[in-house]
Amino acid sequence: MKKLTTVTKTAVKTAAAATLLSLLPYGNAMAADFNLRFAHFWPSSSGVHEGFEAWGKSLETASDGRIQVDFYPAQTLAKAPQSYDAVKNRIADITATVQGYSANRFPLTQVVELPGLAKTAVQGSCVIQSLYDEGLISSEYDDTHVLFLFTHGPGDIHTRDKAINTPEDLAGLKIRRPTTVVAELLEGLGAQPVGMPAPETYPSLQRGVIDGVAMPWEAMTSFRLNEQANHHTELGLYTLSFVVTMNKGVYSSMPADLQQIVDQHSGQAWAQQQAVKFDDLDAKGRAEAVAAGHEIITLEGGTENAAWKPVLDKATESYLSDLEGRGLAAREVFARAQALSASCGG
Repeated sequence: MKKLTTVTKTAVKTAAAATLLSLLPYGNAMAADFNLRFAHFWPSSSGVHEGFEAWGKSLETASDGRIQVDFYPAQTLAKAPQSYDAVKNRIADITATVQGYSANRFPLTQVVELPGLAKTAVQGSCVIQSLYDEGLISSEYDDTHVLFLFTHGPGDIHTRDKAINTPEDLAGLKIRRPTTVVAELLEGLGAQPVGMPAPETYPSLQRGVIDGVAMPWEAMTSFRLNEQANHHTELGLYTLSFVVTMNKGVYSSMPADLQQIVDQHSGQAWAQQQAVKFDDLDAKGRAEAVAAGHEIITLEGGTENAAWKPVLDKATESYLSDLEGRGLAAREVFARAQALSASCGG
């Protein structure tokens, strides 16, 4: 048998390598120009995560695969309260997080949390994205590149052992609050607010660390809280705002055509897509509670209910006065938010 020459051996190796590459999936052979790490705190099984995945897939398709989005749900890359700074410092490239998890950092943005501004996520998201687009709150985000903002639907009170019909029923109860704004509302109602990110609420309810949560119906299904809370009081206490934002250096490093594609996946249209997902999940969370036979108390008039309104009005006035005392145009932003609420479908 003839021995293979060095040239022949090289040719055989080259042919074998070419054959192996031809068998690999096309997507693996074509590496993306930008692999973006998207961190958030919702479970990968939640409908909220599905909404972010749809955004990422659309971005990948529009860029012909030059942008790829890799997701890190459930706080696997950054804890919820540190998510915004994780993007600022490029631990993550993109995040979706709650502005109110960073206390005093987004005070004008958090005006949208005050009672009575939104009855649905679609309405609230229209309000908050419009406030940003009009420049009324945009200066609060100078250290990242904002993609879009949105809200969840009305935040209600969900308790494990006790039904809440009046503010007096909240006296002494430990209720999870998402932000300091909601904490002030709960304190005025006589509750004891306990700050914690949403992913920590299930074990806290289970162990009796807290008696209930202030959350939208979406969270009751996303974080399986209907398994722990049996009583639900619907009053639309607040509306929480979220931001999907990107590291500024990553965005600025992209060529103009990819920046344009990212821009096309930003703003009101995508705020509304995520809002629709939240409203759908609100309906799902409520339906789960109904099917389980839970007690659901719907307060007549919501935040306008005579028993609740004085306390909530006082908390609203206190928040606006505090911001004004710090030299912020709080009443201007709040007045515009109220006008937008009407035009956005209020």
